[in-house]
Amino acid sequence: MSQPSDWPLPPDSSRFVVPRKMVSLLSQHPLAKDLYPLGLGYYKQALNHTMSRNKHDDYLMIYCLDGEGKLTINNQIHTVKAGDIICLPKGVAHAYKASEATPWTIYWVHFSGDKSEDFIDYLAINSNNYVFPLGIHSRLTSDFESLLECRQYSYNINAFVHTASLLRQILTHIAQLQPLAKQQAAHNFDLERVHSLMQARVHEQLELEALAETVSLSKFHFIKKYKELTGTTPINHFIHLKVERACHLLDVTTKSINEISFAVGYEDAYYFSRIFKKIMGISPSQYRRMRMGTFPYTS
Repeated sequence: MSQPSDWPLPPDSSRFVVPRKMVSLLSQHPLAKDLYPLGLGYYKQALNHTMSRNKHDDYLMIYCLDGEGKLTINNQIHTVKAGDIICLPKGVAHAYKASEATPWTIYWVHFSGDKSEDFIDYLAINSNNYVFPLGIHSRLTSDFESLLECRQYSYNINAFVHTASLLRQILTHIAQLQPLAKQQAAHNFDLERVHSLMQARVHEQLELEALAETVSLSKFHFIKKYKELTGTTPINHFIHLKVERACHLLDVTTKSINEISFAVGYEDAYYFSRIFKKIMGISPSQYRRMRMGTFPYTS
């Protein structure tokens, strides 16, 4: 693998190089040979962290959580900020360093495998986008932390097969997040703000105009942009939130169906039951009976 940096490692950071024997086993294992880690780490506020490689013989991903850094490729300098991903294919000469004023905090992983290039293609990595914004995602951070747990099992092949699977999960999750990040950046559309309003008003009716106002769009453009980002309509998502809330109330309270219907913004319990059954496949009363064990989970 490409040599990791020799940045002095403070107590709150970590660096782990997978033992060569384990790499050899992974490269031949039917469940791991397609994609497996070679080295990985977490550098917190990595002041003076720098690396230059004229020869790069594996694949590298860096996820910036905080601060800034610079990446130089083909005499072009790219600024890397919190929420950005660097993904470098094999054979691409590069240099990078942390900002002196606000040094970055990063997760990084070197990887290889028969399908590594396929994953790079899947992420649409090319000479124009070695760095792309993704945003800070708690689940992605958690996945990287889980990936780092492999350093506790230096010679346990099962642990490393699991780590290889986690790496695949991280890359496919990034691919899932990419379109949303691009759309939000292009349209300056604060989807989290819209969803927060929906959650806050799940117990009542909510007009599209009120949702559109949160992102300063007309109702027509709001619906269009929302569907581009999510693949569904805002009303459909809001209805699903109401049904999720109704399921919770059916699980944890003894409220009647009428009371639950009113609690999620429907005055007509019959209409609420129709909506619930359309989404869940069973009626509210059947759902409650299923949770109590008196209605079959599958018919």
